[in-house]
Amino acid sequence: MNAPRIRYLLFDLGGTLMRAKSDWAPIYKQAHDALSESLRQNDIELDANVFQARLHQYYEQRDKDYHETTYHLVLRELLQELGYVDVAEATLRSALDALYIITQKNWEIESDSAETLARLKTENYQLGILSNAGDDKDVQDLIDRFRIRAYLDFVLTSAACFYRKPHPRAFEIALAHWNATPEEAAMIGDSLEADIFGANQLGMTSIWLTRRARFKDEDIRRIKPDYSLRKLSELSPTLDLLSIARRR
Repeated sequence: MNAPRIRYLLFDLGGTLMRAKSDWAPIYKQAHDALSESLRQNDIELDANVFQARLHQYYEQRDKDYHETTYHLVLRELLQELGYVDVAEATLRSALDALYIITQKNWEIESDSAETLARLKTENYQLGILSNAGDDKDVQDLIDRFRIRAYLDFVLTSAACFYRKPHPRAFEIALAHWNATPEEAAMIGDSLEADIFGANQLGMTSIWLTRRARFKDEDIRRIKPDYSLRKLSELSPTLDLLSIARRR
């Protein structure tokens, strides 16, 4: 029996469809300062270094259990501990927006992303994004800024669905948008752990984009993608070959 045709393509975002322009350390410093200043305008004092330290704790936890508790919750809980209870949602959102205004400037879309998505759309693939992110609005804003939403059926973040890649539930929620089976779908991303291992667990086709990939030797020995590509423009020909192989 022939394997089902792949009709559904899930893309990672950062490191896959978009790239960082420069080192993140000074960007984060500026962003955390902007968040603190926004809060200060609402008579809330929060040292940027204190917020950054709490974020690192949050990163460590989510990398262990793959549960996304979001920047919003981290900020609210920290402020409560400092005695600021019942902070208005608008105040929290304004502070986070001030942070993301800074970080978004360091992202740029890859030169071949829009062209690749447009081509795949004309080839009748269904396209979606599954991104690990601490804030859903930040990602949605980037999608609109890069003008690629028209190619996509949905943009799903870990902030919106609670689970981070490679947790199987994140992929199941994404596939449920299409009512698709894992065998009908492929995941395209730069992270061996989050994207490739996550897809492999469910029996999805895994396609590793290597140009921005960072990995350890033990990762490459442990995690095996079905296909490896250097650039996105290689994706369509690869899918054509995969389609032919599945018909045999």
